[in-house]
Amino acid sequence: MRHASEDGLRLIRRFEGFSAVPYLCPAGYLTVGYGHVVKNPDAFRQPITEDEATEILTVDVETAERAVLRLIAVPLTDGQFDALVSFTFNLGAGALQRSTLRRKVNREDHEDAAAEFLRWVWAGGRKLNGLIRRRQAESALYQS
Repeated sequence: MRHASEDGLRLIRRFEGFSAVPYLCPAGYLTVGYGHVVKNPDAFRQPITEDEATEILTVDVETAERAVLRLIAVPLTDGQFDALVSFTFNLGAGALQRSTLRRKVNREDHEDAAAEFLRWVWAGGRKLNGLIRRRQAESALYQS
């Protein structure tokens, strides 16, 4: 199975940030580590280490990688794959599946696909500067 490169993982870690204890993300999800959505709060009563967060991230990223591999039917460069994995990690496979981004990638309309990342900058009904920066970084990685 194909995996995100270290550049892709670094982008995810940079924008997710690390938290040893659960917190509510801007979209209202209980989150810990590097963007891990907490489904069982009892599992995270104690702070986690960065090493533990990295282990959790590896599993979560694998879910995003599988989704990209399932939903994208054309060859991708490493940068394109990494950008789509970051996008999917952040928003979920459903967002990629129903997106115009996916349709444009699968048509190999890569220039327009890169611009589609910039449409996904809203969370909790607000346009967020952090998401604007993340989507700009993903778009740039997609085009690299």
